[in-house]
Amino acid sequence: MRFLAITLIAHTPHPVTGVRKPTGERFREVIENALLAEELGFDGFGVGERHERPFISSSPPVVLSHLAALTSRIRLFTAVTTLSLLDPVRAYEDYATLDHLSGGRLELIVGKGNGTAQRDLFRVTVDDQWDRNAESYELFRRIWREDKVSAKTRFRPELDRAEVWPRPLQQPVRVWHGSATSRESVDLAARYGDPLFSANVTNPIEPYAELIRHYRERWEHYGHDPARIAVGAGTAGFYAARTSQEAVAAYRPTFEASLAQQRRQGLNPVFTTLEDFVERSSALIGSPQQIIEKVHRYHEQFGHTVLHLHADAGGLTGRQHRDSLTLFQSDVAPVLRREIPDPPFPWAPVLAAPAPAAAPAAASVPVPGPGPGPVSVTAR
Repeated sequence: MRFLAITLIAHTPHPVTGVRKPTGERFREVIENALLAEELGFDGFGVGERHERPFISSSPPVVLSHLAALTSRIRLFTAVTTLSLLDPVRAYEDYATLDHLSGGRLELIVGKGNGTAQRDLFRVTVDDQWDRNAESYELFRRIWREDKVSAKTRFRPELDRAEVWPRPLQQPVRVWHGSATSRESVDLAARYGDPLFSANVTNPIEPYAELIRHYRERWEHYGHDPARIAVGAGTAGFYAARTSQEAVAAYRPTFEASLAQQRRQGLNPVFTTLEDFVERSSALIGSPQQIIEKVHRYHEQFGHTVLHLHADAGGLTGRQHRDSLTLFQSDVAPVLRREIPDPPFPWAPVLAAPAPAAAPAAASVPVPGPGPGPVSVTAR
């Protein structure tokens, strides 16, 4: 099993103290958390994309490029790239550049995105958002694979043998599809044989498990090998301590502050007590053994091989956050890595195999001249 730390870069007051950090300090906190994730041995670090209050994650390529310069091993994820809002040509340019700068450590999680305000900002409607998402992904995917692209499009100017630079490093970049509540994203992932990442945050396990079952059904419907399926899943919260009593006591102020905030916003919380949250949500709060057992319960339903934890401390102190993640890597991750398989692909840059070297020709054998140059693929 592989493990990511992910942040949406929410810029909100501290849930317990009510103090909000300056913007620059919040970004520095993201950088520190990414460096901590690499230091502790996490396999990936993800940055979300939102274009509305209270998030300041509107430019993940910039943030991830900075992190690429400061890290050397950890893979860099988007969580998620909101393709329904973006021009796929411009998105390709940003991420192909980032992929080169990171040495092929980029992985994308793409999705429609959430939020009325950001949809209004980009003039995307409820009626066309899924069509935009599918068209943007299909064009993005082709640009990554084809040297010249022609395409008739609805939501951006058409392309006619367009060349988009730089050409990619990873051939191709791995793209996961974020899934929260709808079958459209699940079907898109299955259609192209791409891995799925379940949000798995707001509700109990059942609706997410149903979507993952649908993904597996559609995967086989499109003729893909079931052995190549890869599923990732999120968590609603995390805090590990030596005993469950210690973990629950430490996490209670964070939960109660979050509950009060939801009610102030007029929301109806799904989990109204910490005990229910710990029991029925995807939150991993407890001793190492409790966390291992809960991940296994979810794995029985999801078959997931990648798990994400929150990169941010939230209402925890910096020391609590670091100690909790350290305990996860020392006592939880090794067991889960041993007992749950990795995804069915190498956790490494997706690079084209080098062409085999030609055998030296004997002196008496004529050497053929150069063959034709590379063929550009153009399709409508």
